[in-house]
Amino acid sequence: MCGIAGILEPEATGDLSGIARKMTDRLIHRGPDGEDVWADNDAGVALGHRRLAIIDLSAAGHQPMISSCGRMVISYNGEIYNAPELRAELVAKGRAFRGRSDTEVIVEGAAEWGLEALLPRLIGMFAFALWDRRNRRLTLVRDRFGIKPLYWSYDRGRFLFGSELKAITAHPEFDREIDRNAVAAYLRFCYVPSPQSIYRAARKLEAGHILEISPGGAPELKAWWRLSDIIREARATPFAGSEEEAAEALEDLLLDAVRRRMVADVPLGAFLSGGVDSSTVTALMQAQSDRPVKTFTIGFDQPGYDEAKHAKAVAAHLGTDHRELILTPDEAMAVIPKLPDMYDEPFADSSQIPTYLVSRMTREHVSVALSGDGGDELFAGYNRYIEAAGRLRPIWALPGLARRVIAKGIDAVPTRLWPRLIPYLPQAGEKMEKLAGAIVAGHEGFYKRVVSTWHDPEDVISGGQETWGSAWDEAETLCPDPVERMQYLDAMTYMTDDILAKVDRASMAVSLEVRVPLLDHRVAAFAWSLPMQTKLAGVQGKRVLRRVLHRYVPRRMIERPKQGFGVPIGEWLRSPLRDWAGDLLSSASLRQRGLICPQTVETLWSEHQSRRKDHSARLWAVITLQAHSI
Repeated sequence: MCGIAGILEPEATGDLSGIARKMTDRLIHRGPDGEDVWADNDAGVALGHRRLAIIDLSAAGHQPMISSCGRMVISYNGEIYNAPELRAELVAKGRAFRGRSDTEVIVEGAAEWGLEALLPRLIGMFAFALWDRRNRRLTLVRDRFGIKPLYWSYDRGRFLFGSELKAITAHPEFDREIDRNAVAAYLRFCYVPSPQSIYRAARKLEAGHILEISPGGAPELKAWWRLSDIIREARATPFAGSEEEAAEALEDLLLDAVRRRMVADVPLGAFLSGGVDSSTVTALMQAQSDRPVKTFTIGFDQPGYDEAKHAKAVAAHLGTDHRELILTPDEAMAVIPKLPDMYDEPFADSSQIPTYLVSRMTREHVSVALSGDGGDELFAGYNRYIEAAGRLRPIWALPGLARRVIAKGIDAVPTRLWPRLIPYLPQAGEKMEKLAGAIVAGHEGFYKRVVSTWHDPEDVISGGQETWGSAWDEAETLCPDPVERMQYLDAMTYMTDDILAKVDRASMAVSLEVRVPLLDHRVAAFAWSLPMQTKLAGVQGKRVLRRVLHRYVPRRMIERPKQGFGVPIGEWLRSPLRDWAGDLLSSASLRQRGLICPQTVETLWSEHQSRRKDHSARLWAVITLQAHSI
């Protein structure tokens, strides 16, 4: 895992290598093991790289790397898990290799087969820049699900790119004007959705996309992989076997996906929360390891937020080498000042705090960790799927007046009582408020309601207008089934821009590589080929994945309500963070920044402090925005 950055500016008069090095230096946390820059001043191009050595720790894995024929130059971040097979094919075609790195496989494969023929063959996570010296063309590529990040900017003939925004903003002439439309979208989702960034002059390269640009030309964008195509193919050839046969096939796929991600020349472990996804990954790791797998979990000494005891039980059953850290509020809150630098642009998923802390603990023992991310989206694990498929259907069938009465009944319960009534649900008061809104919204408005933090962000952001993106436009036609539609939208938006971005920034802040076997594209294609009843039945999601896990871990250790991975941010805003947050949310501070309507925030802050309502998510979104020095 690494950090990449670079520049293409054919009319540049300064030192391109120096600029690229300055950009790359901002990414030292992503690659502490080495750095270099390659430049061609005549073409106006420079590629920079920071290395985190995982495969082939020798100088033969050094980047930027030039192909053996001299045509291609690459700066690459990621891991290709089928590199040995591709390497064997390339050697048979006469390609000369200097080392064992997967970087060399990509650059030689692109030179031999062409990039568009190579990409569908890659199993892995990746974001890279490839310079074709013959055609004088720069190409950026991002993996299928956007596991690895990549930003770019094009302004007045100058093209910049980097693994994180901080690399691009390191350029002395980068325009830092805020994109108010992006702020509006951020307030709704608590993250800035692709392809937007917080700056008007910078964009995210979308998952599964290619960007090409030549000196003097403009960027050209196109998709090289689409989840929508995979869904259509799955519908054309659905899995026709029994549920037991589905579990057998899935287990075989997952064993291979996990095995491939266990290859490393450095120590390796796994995140283990004790839930279905991380327990499945850990179990399949341990089944293929000749020594105890190192596992790591983090918990809080507070009901509704701590899963450490469940992780410990799973670890003991599997025989892993397990470590846990039970956090105090002070330890967790000490992370908050680091978040703006870690995330570059506003990001308000408060689970970023424990994600960073478990990454930091893990990095003390290993350099690579496997995680269970992606299981909810692929196998229908989120509570919203269960609610839409079951519990809410009879309520939505009622007349609008009856639904409004039920919603008012939920709203009538004081916020402070919900954590006592549903102790296993973090931020229960806020989530029950969302449920009340979803009941009123009905079936069609349900998903937008539950994924929205601010429901009308344009009313509170000055001069901002939301844009929803292409996935929202095609979702209903592509997925008539409401649960599948939510799965598709989650995979295209929330998973990439929240879950995967959170894990990438938190782990790379401590130079830890995180691998995601459930998001192997072969697993995703198989999951979409399965009938819904093998994934979601009654009040239980991830049915087929659970069947695989039950072969390794007793059912009693796993079957419990879904808990999530968060922190008690609502209570912190009422006590230890109250003064700090109050200053950021003051009318004077909000007016100085000039983005958010002070009167609206003042009302929310007052209601939250009095415990009339839990507005922790809305307030945390504004606090995070205010705390960033954008």
